[in-house]
Amino acid sequence: MRVFSQPAELNPEGKPVCAAIGVFDGLHLGHQQVIKTAVDRAVQISGLSVVITFEPHPQAVLTPKNAPLAICPLKQKLELLEKMGVDSVLLLHFDLAFSRMEAADFIKTLARDLKNLNSISVGRNFSFGYQRRGNLALLEKMGLELGFQVDGIQPVRLDRQPISSTRLRKAIREGHLDQVAQMLGRPYSIKARVLQGDALGRQIGFPTANLDITGLQLPPCGVYSAHATALGHRYIAVVNIGIRPTISTSPSPLRLEAHLLDFQGNLYGEEIELFLKARIRDEKKFSSPQELGKQIAMDIETVRAQSTAA
Repeated sequence: MRVFSQPAELNPEGKPVCAAIGVFDGLHLGHQQVIKTAVDRAVQISGLSVVITFEPHPQAVLTPKNAPLAICPLKQKLELLEKMGVDSVLLLHFDLAFSRMEAADFIKTLARDLKNLNSISVGRNFSFGYQRRGNLALLEKMGLELGFQVDGIQPVRLDRQPISSTRLRKAIREGHLDQVAQMLGRPYSIKARVLQGDALGRQIGFPTANLDITGLQLPPCGVYSAHATALGHRYIAVVNIGIRPTISTSPSPLRLEAHLLDFQGNLYGEEIELFLKARIRDEKKFSSPQELGKQIAMDIETVRAQSTAA
């Protein structure tokens, strides 16, 4: 899968281009349906499927104080798109100048630079362009003028309610991990790089991987059973999301730390993926690091037993 930043870089070599446009944060089932429509059409007509998306999230530029936390980081989103069979991704840099482009001008530019635009797939509620004036009706009108087909995809529903990134974030934030997995159509995971930590976990006998969670939407604080993939292997894991009240003497930023059972080695700088299964207890303050260590030992036994039972 190719990733490029300007439409003119695609060079489809005469092949028809089937595009899907959206922010696609989380790549939930609704997003997947929009993208699948473009991919399937490209296969049918021997064309190229292109996902057109934006980085950073438009709201981070337009309303930074209300910008949503990301469901999955960009690198993970690109990996998921490749697994879906997408040929290319046009990753457009979203800034204030870009936000002022009229919707019609945006589509005209795409049609000109992509050279052989066959179709555009979007969610039926998709809006775009300056002050979000562009919508499905405008796309369909421009499709007739410029010679491309438009597919407006109905929302996918769960429990009679549309699946959306907003709903997905809320479910993650509230810890409804089973519902999150249903909306994603895959197990919920957090994939991030391991940062250099302060090695306090190692000092009490339980070394942890401290993940870079900058800008990510996380489940509620607490201790979770999980499994992890790291360095090509799978491990049972105990994950703590919280502020480490036993260890931190001053207000501490939110951290996500994972102890991988039976792992020996160094993960600094590596990317690992955590699949959270269940929340097993609240984060709490213990009387000493030694007492915390005793509780972690019990957490490990709980998680190992759950994994064996599963």
